Amino acid sequence: MAELTLEEYMKLPYPMVIEEDEVEGGYTVYYPDLPGCVTCTNEADKIIPMAEDAKKAWFEASLESGYTPQLPDSTKSYSGKFALRMPKSLHKKLAEQAKNDGVSMNQYCVYLLTQQMDNIHNS
Repeated sequence: MAELTLEEYMKLPYPMVIEEDEVEGGYTVYYPDLPGCVTCTNEADKIIPMAEDAKKAWFEASLESGYTPQLPDSTKSYSGKFALRMPKSLHKKLAEQAKNDGVSMNQYCVYLLTQQMDNIHNS
């Protein structure tokens, strides 16, 4: 992939995390996909402009040093497929339960994973 320009990197949807600093007061802002790109402010209305300035400075320094920043996770594509190894006994139980429910084992596993993810996010 050809290296992007500063302007192109700035337009990409890098996720930003804003955390309130309960000890010192104010806010800390960072980009998980950009290691070390962080800024702090005590004024809520300055969070976004300061974060953008920090991101721009981070990209400038990275590009000047010859480092190619990674693309944000949101631009990566996922096929929806992955291989999973499991004990034969679990494989058997999943296959039998899927058959009992009249669905493929793949559909049954997706159902189980979805239920578990919902439980995690609702707790």
